[in-house]
Amino acid sequence: MNQLRVARYALDEAVHYGLVEDDVIKRVRGLPWEGLEETGHRDPMNRVKLLAPVPQPRIFGLGYNYKAHSLESNKAVPEIPVLFMKPSTSAIGPDDAIVYPADGENVHFEGELTVVIGKRARHVPEAHALDHVFGYTVGNDVSDRVLQRRESSFGCLLAGKGYDTFAPIGPFIATGLDPAGQRIITRVNGTVRQDGHSRDLVFPVPYLIAYLSKYMTLLPGDLIMTGTPAGVGPLAIGDTVEVEIPGIGVLRNPVIAEAQAR
Repeated sequence: MNQLRVARYALDEAVHYGLVEDDVIKRVRGLPWEGLEETGHRDPMNRVKLLAPVPQPRIFGLGYNYKAHSLESNKAVPEIPVLFMKPSTSAIGPDDAIVYPADGENVHFEGELTVVIGKRARHVPEAHALDHVFGYTVGNDVSDRVLQRRESSFGCLLAGKGYDTFAPIGPFIATGLDPAGQRIITRVNGTVRQDGHSRDLVFPVPYLIAYLSKYMTLLPGDLIMTGTPAGVGPLAIGDTVEVEIPGIGVLRNPVIAEAQAR
């Protein structure tokens, strides 16, 4: 697939997908993984509101998928993918606010390369797994560490990863990228906190797709957050967190108090 950047955006009270070209978005019909037929409309980038690239996605998350992050977390490198899911209501888009929960105690950022499935996948061999990928976006697997550890002590993981707004994604979906060739950089208030590379994934993207599809059907629009490099750390109300993957773009989100979101 050619290297393209696809945006989902709002303009004049309507939502569209389009191909990003400099400061213009070329509108396309329907869902991008169903085809990229242009409508002929050209929307200026400075007039649109970028949205989460997939509305209400199923989100599969990976824990400890970088050795260095396992070490900083005092965890063994896993023998099989450590999987969890984030609710569709956790997904937000570029510049949307991460809401720091009123009862939150230690909320962390986690910058991640995120896979966007483009074709139904079930029992897919690893050698053909990337045929089922539409593209890649940037994700931030925001996590409440205190709640996460309480859950993990009983062998489960949901609420600590699943608060509303705890899955920023965007700003674009990039097609035609090498999932093993992406740098992941996270900044908090302009200071670099993470600088990792997807070549260091314990379980690379083709393996993850094959593994998941062995047990369940992956659907177009599903997201796989592939895990975070070392350097995770806390967020505070008033912070701005940016996750950048140079081939895709910069995902930027402010952090606000729950009282501000009501």
